[in-house]
Amino acid sequence: MARGGWFSRSSRGTGAQATVPEGLWSKCPGCSEITYNKDLERNMNVCPKCGHHHRLSLAARLAITVDEGSFEEINAGVQSLDPLGFPDYGTKLKRDMAKTGLNDSITTGRATIDGFPVIITIADFGFMGGSMGSVAGEKIVRAMETGVAERKPVIIFSASGGARMQEGLFSLMQMAKTSAGAARLDSAGVPYVVVLTHPTTAGVYASYASLGDVILAEPGATVGFAGLRVGNQSMGVKLPDDFQTSEFQQRCGMVDRVVPRKEIRTTLAKLLAFFAFATVSAKEKAPGVTA
Repeated sequence: MARGGWFSRSSRGTGAQATVPEGLWSKCPGCSEITYNKDLERNMNVCPKCGHHHRLSLAARLAITVDEGSFEEINAGVQSLDPLGFPDYGTKLKRDMAKTGLNDSITTGRATIDGFPVIITIADFGFMGGSMGSVAGEKIVRAMETGVAERKPVIIFSASGGARMQEGLFSLMQMAKTSAGAARLDSAGVPYVVVLTHPTTAGVYASYASLGDVILAEPGATVGFAGLRVGNQSMGVKLPDDFQTSEFQQRCGMVDRVVPRKEIRTTLAKLLAFFAFATVSAKEKAPGVTA
């Protein structure tokens, strides 16, 4: 066969090349390298080339965070009723329910991490951008109340573009509602840990996501109330290029520590051990006081 036969335009898209199924490879937003998806999954969805942290689904987050088989979902039946009758909202809810297998952007439950019991809340960005509507706010507050009632630390993984516009004022009210829930945890002396993942912005960051006793964040996550362009316009100065990132927030004192995904579980376990030791120490100092 002539050399041109192998490279001619008509031969493209045939043979083995045409049989390669879709979804085997991913292009990294950080370095543009192509990575085999199985390798990416084995690396906790962190790019092996540049360390970019890809988003995780609920199932993937639970698998790398809590003890195997320990998660027990609570408040699973809470579901939005489309309070404003917003156009196409019902259709979008059904679409994302089918796509993710979830009722809303927030899932809550009981679990253990390295044997320590916790109440855990996880936002899945795949459900309408992790937006906070009335259901998300209700489930977060119920999880906080469960933490108070059962004296278990509350851990929240946030991932959201902010309030859910299709619910209007009902959505905005969740900022005050979840902030009040965080205040109740503080009053009850129940530890509250927030892990900021990409992205955590707008009304979510302006409420429960910035009120933890300890605030951790994944590397490179977009964290803040508004984006760089809006920040430059409102401040009247040129802000740093890494403005509204987890690293910037740490430098400014809003994040306690930026923790790579591989270290999140061990970091949480150390925090839980510290909180447990502090509680035991308090009981020993004041034996007549019920913690």
